[in-house]
Amino acid sequence: MSSFGQILKEIGEFGLFQKRLVAALSIPSIFVAFDVIVQVFTVVNFPHHCNTDWILDRGPNLTVERQINLTIPVNKDGKYESCEMFTPVELDLEKIEAFGINTTTGCINGSDYETPKGASNIVTDFDLVCDRNSLIEVSQSIYMSGLLVGALVFGLMADRFGRRFVVLLSLLQLLLSGVAAAFSPNIYVYIVIKFLGGMSISGIITNAFVIGGEWSDSSKFALCTIICHSTFPIGLMMISGIAYLIRDWRILQLVLFCPLVLVLGIFYWILPESARWLLTQGKKKEAIKEICRAAKVNGRKVPEDLIERLEAAGTSKRGNMLDIFRTSYLRKRALVLSFLWFATSLMYYGLSLNVGNFGLDIYLTQFIFGLVEVPARLGSLPLIQNFGRRICQAGGLIFAGCACLGTLVIPKDLPQVVTALAVLGKFAATASFSIVYVYTAELYPTVVRQNGVGLNAMCARVAGILAPLVRLLDVYHYTIPMLIYGTIPIAAGGFCLLLPETCNVELQDHTEPREPENGTAEILSHSGKSTKM
Repeated sequence: MSSFGQILKEIGEFGLFQKRLVAALSIPSIFVAFDVIVQVFTVVNFPHHCNTDWILDRGPNLTVERQINLTIPVNKDGKYESCEMFTPVELDLEKIEAFGINTTTGCINGSDYETPKGASNIVTDFDLVCDRNSLIEVSQSIYMSGLLVGALVFGLMADRFGRRFVVLLSLLQLLLSGVAAAFSPNIYVYIVIKFLGGMSISGIITNAFVIGGEWSDSSKFALCTIICHSTFPIGLMMISGIAYLIRDWRILQLVLFCPLVLVLGIFYWILPESARWLLTQGKKKEAIKEICRAAKVNGRKVPEDLIERLEAAGTSKRGNMLDIFRTSYLRKRALVLSFLWFATSLMYYGLSLNVGNFGLDIYLTQFIFGLVEVPARLGSLPLIQNFGRRICQAGGLIFAGCACLGTLVIPKDLPQVVTALAVLGKFAATASFSIVYVYTAELYPTVVRQNGVGLNAMCARVAGILAPLVRLLDVYHYTIPMLIYGTIPIAAGGFCLLLPETCNVELQDHTEPREPENGTAEILSHSGKSTKM
């Protein structure tokens, strides 16, 4: 057992301090869900046609129906074109009505939208239709690139400056970007703000759960991780109802993110630094202060002699990302885990961002997607405790991939069946995402844990960038996106079997020069016995 494991036995391995901490760390996941999914509701398409107010100069008393009839061409289905209009001419109204206009052009003066009263979104405000429609996918991809950059930057910062600092900084950045987005004057400013928001999301989701896990016994690491992320689906269900009630996207942004002021203030006062991380950095005094604080909350007292025997990591070399690639077994783990994160994220966001294309109401479908994530996240805990991380991770990826492929064989006139399969795929993808956080954090030593998680999370964000772009491939054949979303996770499930099992294994604090047999590393306990890692 490591020296910090001995301290936990004295102060309580999962007492009131840890339970309160994990409960608090689950709150940010609600706002993470808001930021990740909000654009699903702010890019809803309304019926639209070109703005043709030019003709009102000739006939100011024209009815809307007559104006459209004179200025908008009809397609082969007998419906008015959405992105074409008759070319403006200098003729008077009588001649236009008598002879009509024979030439067409694209929308010159933007578009008019048939929106419900009080409704608006970024499509209507920034005119993201016709030739500007691709900016929706671009904005989603740039948002995901923000998550990529955030995974790298905040992963490095967490191992250098601490988990607490990064979580607080990320919450502040999410608050500022979430509120600032409501005041975006154009799509380009909006995209920049969403990029910054994406960075903050990575800082939260890759660091908050680690604080809880590093303060708890190794056997509770999975529990802490899953509980911290279990409020994400609650956020998904909440935003479905909030977005249904608030159809003005700017007001929606403010309602969703202004409460972060309160959360940030509470976290500033109550959030502790990871004592395990402090020890690996040689910050013994700060670590002892945090340990005594935890012991007091748990109603325990730390023996003075045990504190003095703490092995502060300042006496050993600090870890960095290069250590992952210098050490052969860590390098292998990093490569395989990167593929797992890529496949899981591609499938998860492919299904989540495609929610409007399954044939049912977008608000209801998103609520169902959020609802199904609750048992998926919570149910993954007993599975990985009884069957192990490796088998459950591989099984979740393969099952979800098969569900994605299954949607391709269902006729389009059966949207309920397609949605049901997509929900099953989302269930498995969510479980896979929950497990991969646990599995990844357990496979890296404390000194490089956030470097490793950040590296792998970068690959997930690359997949997040590609997920909305993959949807554009349906112009070549409608099956291509789902084929990609389905086959890659199945392949990743096979590669997962190359990793070692980490169930019921103590967390490793320092990098070992090599990996002993069975893919485990040994750490000597205080009594001299060895524990497999």
